[in-house]
Amino acid sequence: MANRRTPSDRSKKPLDASRLDELALAYVARFATSRAKLLRYLGRKLREAEWTDAADPRAACDAIADRMERLSYLDDRQYAAMRGAAMTRRGLGARRVRAQLFVDGIDEADAGEAIDAAEGAAMASAVGFARRRRFGPFARQPLDDPAQRERQVAAFARAGHSPALARRILAVPPGDAAALAALDAEAALD
Repeated sequence: MANRRTPSDRSKKPLDASRLDELALAYVARFATSRAKLLRYLGRKLREAEWTDAADPRAACDAIADRMERLSYLDDRQYAAMRGAAMTRRGLGARRVRAQLFVDGIDEADAGEAIDAAEGAAMASAVGFARRRRFGPFARQPLDDPAQRERQVAAFARAGHSPALARRILAVPPGDAAALAALDAEAALD
């Protein structure tokens, strides 16, 4: 049982407002993040350490996040646009982008443009997803098994695409250059 981790006997490290500010600055310097994600990180650091400052720790976290926003180190709208575009390029659909932005703590007002952009690029994203996964027109051989076809539709749905769009792409047989060109042309119009 040597692999079992035992709880540390060390006492919690002291943490004050200035050290918390240093941690926040290092975090935003290293990662593109949202205000909510920064506050979660600082909250975790507060739980892991012993607070030694006289100020309220939650108020200190809010003040640090406000300062980072004033300095433009945090911008939820810009973060949403960046995150949404990256997910769309990876072949993920608008539903998945919306869900991830919600998890990242981005409110609807800041996420609106990113979600609209993901919805506008739905076809291009779905075709990219099919290309990466070798589904439909990008498969090596035609798929005759209906159960396997439904599993592929489910994979599209998990990636945030509509089942109707998935079925439309999966209906194109491998090797049909004309239908593939039509899909690519439609994806380019997104």
